[in-house]
Amino acid sequence: MAETTIQERGYGRISDYGMLFEYTLKVLLLASFLELVLYRLVSRLGMHLSKLAVQYDWIRVLFKGLSSIGFTLLNLVSLLVFLALAVTLIPRMSDVGRRRYETVLVTTVSLLLVLTVAFLIVPPTMVGAMVYNAVTIAALVPLAVRYFQTHERWSQRAMMAAFLVGVFGWLYYQTISTAYGYWQLLDAPPLAHEINRFGEAMMVLASMLVFWAYGGLQIQTTNKRQRRRVVLTAAAAGTVFTVLLFLDYALSLYDKGVAESVRKAGEGIGWIFQMGMGYTFYLPFALYVAGLFCWSYTVVKQVTMGRAAGYGLGLMFMAGYALQLSHLTLMVVLGLILLNMDRRRAAVSASDRIEQSRFVGDPGPIVGERV
Repeated sequence: MAETTIQERGYGRISDYGMLFEYTLKVLLLASFLELVLYRLVSRLGMHLSKLAVQYDWIRVLFKGLSSIGFTLLNLVSLLVFLALAVTLIPRMSDVGRRRYETVLVTTVSLLLVLTVAFLIVPPTMVGAMVYNAVTIAALVPLAVRYFQTHERWSQRAMMAAFLVGVFGWLYYQTISTAYGYWQLLDAPPLAHEINRFGEAMMVLASMLVFWAYGGLQIQTTNKRQRRRVVLTAAAAGTVFTVLLFLDYALSLYDKGVAESVRKAGEGIGWIFQMGMGYTFYLPFALYVAGLFCWSYTVVKQVTMGRAAGYGLGLMFMAGYALQLSHLTLMVVLGLILLNMDRRRAAVSASDRIEQSRFVGDPGPIVGERV
């Protein structure tokens, strides 16, 4: 009986880890989305419409109210991220000193949390910003290594590789620029601008690869409904992508004045997203829309299934490319932790359970509660 091979169900649902963790993530994901829209995007839109705000007082009052709500949501998101990370790290502390991965993860993430709190009390200097970026890299590296060890599908590895290159590209740009400013070096930092642009391209690519890695749509399937869904989704996405890709050229042939107005509107949208999420929109606009479509579909599907991957992907990409605020960095770290929690068990024997648990952990409630 001990050697009998059994098939265990896939795991990685947030409901498997306790009600506190489950509802913290649900509220965090919703609050993060509202904070992104109301604070990081709408408040920038209000700055873009400053002339209209002078003429119409109700516009000024509206955007001021929305910005206030967004700022409140920012504080709420920060508290929820701290709570989710604490609930995740506390059970791992018993393995500190016994397992290398748990020791490194708890140490680096705890240090990152301490630095975040310290910089809220004492604003960081240039040295503090560089130290914070270094600790962020130290926290992301073990999470990345664990992801590649436990996820064997090439689609998931390609998505994660593109995302990590994007994040590390931004961290390099931020750190090297701060270092040159601190030492008052007048020379341009080596490859800072090029790596920043390349990192943004990789982040956009990762948002599209998410659909391949976690979207779950397969063309080669006997399920007619799923095959029809694949065809309709591909047709709709292809049509929208083609229209956006050649929209400027078509409008130029129709009316150059209309084309110029659309370009200015696009520049305004790009400016808002650059201030809010760090995207400069130097790539064709259709690529950003394709990434948004792929990411949105995948996150909604995974979240409705209750899987940790949906919440992780949602937090990671809502943090944006430019991690200018500390809670955005913590969202990326928490997102990677959630992706590492979302794995599927293969057919194993009962004698292999103890050995496998060293790598996949215990899917029981994180805080040890019973429902």
